Amino acid sequence: MEFLLDYGYIGLFIGAFLAATILPMSSDVLMVGLLAIGGNPYISVIVASIGNWLGGLTSYWLGRAGKWEWIEKYFKVKRETIEKHQDKVSRYGSLLALFTWVPFVGDVMAIALGFYRVDARKVTVFMLIGKSARFIMWALLYYLVRPLFG
Repeated sequence: MEFLLDYGYIGLFIGAFLAATILPMSSDVLMVGLLAIGGNPYISVIVASIGNWLGGLTSYWLGRAGKWEWIEKYFKVKRETIEKHQDKVSRYGSLLALFTWVPFVGDVMAIALGFYRVDARKVTVFMLIGKSARFIMWALLYYLVRPLFG
């Protein structure tokens, strides 16, 4: 079982990273699955948070590079979609990074924050806070609901 958990953490990291970049998948399901087979909740939250955070930062820096060809090719995000978010980015700035965990729009937000060159230090901190809070919430929810199912 220990062997399975070790590779589970690696898989969780990779899955969480990819979920924040190019794959439309739920890293939440991966983490809850790992918890269900006996994964350590602290390690699981840390691994998922760091993987998802680094994936989000990858999206941010790709947006910051401003190469539309890359954004459209690898992230399947059209220029018009990023341009639609310009008002929100101007109004809320780096605080939007707290919500880069939201499925589908979070990836676009991360790219937009980079594209509009929002302060990288603030984005980095707020993104880590938002993504970590998400995984903490899922772990707590798992442990609250688990007793109901035996």
